[in-house]
Amino acid sequence: MKSVAIIPARGGSRRIPKKNIRSFAGRPMIAWPIDAARQSGMFERIIVSTDDDRIAEIATNEGAEAPFVRPANLADDHTGTAAVIGHAVNWLMQTGDCPDAVCCIYATAPFLQPSDLVASGRILEQGQWNYVFSATEFAFPIFRAFRVLESGGCEMFYPEHRMTRSQDLPVAMHDAGQFYWGRPQAWIEDKPMFDRLAHAFQIPSWRVQDIDTEDDWKRAEILWKTLQEERSEH
Repeated sequence: MKSVAIIPARGGSRRIPKKNIRSFAGRPMIAWPIDAARQSGMFERIIVSTDDDRIAEIATNEGAEAPFVRPANLADDHTGTAAVIGHAVNWLMQTGDCPDAVCCIYATAPFLQPSDLVASGRILEQGQWNYVFSATEFAFPIFRAFRVLESGGCEMFYPEHRMTRSQDLPVAMHDAGQFYWGRPQAWIEDKPMFDRLAHAFQIPSWRVQDIDTEDDWKRAEILWKTLQEERSEH
């Protein structure tokens, strides 16, 4: 299976300025997923889609490519990932490169494991899936979730499960925000990600950390340190 990795990394992050190249564990954040992609051996090319010259320079130094500048209309706060990957796929095809699979890898995924990329890629290759993406279980049953009312009181979203034992509730999953294998045509046509033609590749929740705020970043640093200490003990 001829595969290409696409890492979307725009320069205009607002909540964490320059988060894609901010130093994490002594290296630019984007270096960690580039490393994982390289170590997996799954990709003929690792391409970073960016509108930022500095990101492109760092990505190239880390062993990826930045062969085009992402258009401005695909680099704002409202552009979805599928549109960015679809643009990159179209660029590949226009330059005569037609992969069998394209894997979107997020630039802020320092806990990405090469073995997960290999195993999930094999699932896409052997099945009839449009996508295979990283997923994990919610830390707490979502059917016990509630909201706070303007009055200060609370209201359950699913009051019918007020007395249901947690072990009797369905297992709920969420997007782990690390990688998304997909068929090129699925990306171009913006096929839905979370449906019956998408396979959820489960990874343990202790290896999952979304990084959108400073609190997220701090939590990721603590998790990284803990994992490194655990590895050193073994």
